[in-house]
Amino acid sequence: MPRARLTVRLDDDQRQQLRKITRAGRSSAREIAHAHILLKSDVGLSDAQIAEQLGVSTQTVLRVRTRFVNETLEAALKPRRPSAYKPRKVDGRLEAHIIALAAGDPPDGRSQWSLRLLADVLVKLEHVNGISPETVRQGLKKNELKPHLKRQWCIPPKQNAAFVCAMEDVLDLYEQPYDPQSPVVCFDERPCQLIGEVRTPLPIKPGSAKRVDYEYERHGMGNVFGYFEPLRGWREMEVTQRRTAADFARCLKRLVDEFYPDAHKIRLVLDNLSSHTLAPLYTVYEPAEARRIAQKLELHFTPKHGSWLNAVEIEFSALSKQCLDRRVTSLDMLQDVVKPWTLARNQRLKALNWQFRTPDARIKLARLYPSI
Repeated sequence: MPRARLTVRLDDDQRQQLRKITRAGRSSAREIAHAHILLKSDVGLSDAQIAEQLGVSTQTVLRVRTRFVNETLEAALKPRRPSAYKPRKVDGRLEAHIIALAAGDPPDGRSQWSLRLLADVLVKLEHVNGISPETVRQGLKKNELKPHLKRQWCIPPKQNAAFVCAMEDVLDLYEQPYDPQSPVVCFDERPCQLIGEVRTPLPIKPGSAKRVDYEYERHGMGNVFGYFEPLRGWREMEVTQRRTAADFARCLKRLVDEFYPDAHKIRLVLDNLSSHTLAPLYTVYEPAEARRIAQKLELHFTPKHGSWLNAVEIEFSALSKQCLDRRVTSLDMLQDVVKPWTLARNQRLKALNWQFRTPDARIKLARLYPSI
């Protein structure tokens, strides 16, 4: 269109309306910029001059003037409305295919789905002619699917009376008030692989993190027995080479004679393992001694697939993250790193405030309770 036919000529009402838009500051930034373009065009400035003064492109100036001349003032001020119909990239049918694939097993040779793999399989199965990984990602995000993530946890059986019976027994035990004569102690063990360095690690320095060679040497296995009294905030970590039934019997004796010699009854929370019984006492000690130790113990077992109910597991988790996230080469080194961690935690009286109660379990884990 010739330049003369695009000449902007504003009347007084239009100028007043545009000046009000630029001064009031209540309109959008786009409308204010377009109002300035029309006002400057009205005084005869060129497209290049207007673009330089307002920091816009000459195409924007030309487009605003064209809409004013060929249409209306309102059309020049406001952006052109998009089409009312915009086809969806992913319709309901294709979205269902994405969900079905992501919820299923990946192809042979792949451990998990990726966005590109999902897109390729959708095309291979002729569900769509072509689709980008970004479009697949948006479909997964909309349906809150994360096929690249996997969480590992103990999955208890449904409607299992044995599980809920043992669970409520342990939960009721955690609700009991603190009693030094009948302490509640949680016990478990944690294996620890002993690994040595082949090459000396390079220390940290400005601009470079500490570097450890990927190669290592195996030095066997170690074990950590954990004792934890949640209400008192006391714990003890005992390093041993093995974790046999005989070692468990010696731990029970130490618990009775060394840690709680004045207690009338020690209520001990244990995982449901075959070695966690009082029988090993009779294989290590004389019958009278074994009976003396056994009479001071009251065993409470977490259900199968319910080891998370043993509070000492929380201590082991903290120990692993804060202390054992390194290469431990020997039992002596394991003892040297575990002992100061235990002392520091005991000095802070790091107790446990167990919040999960039996009423909570009957609501949140209702699927585990048998139907009456």
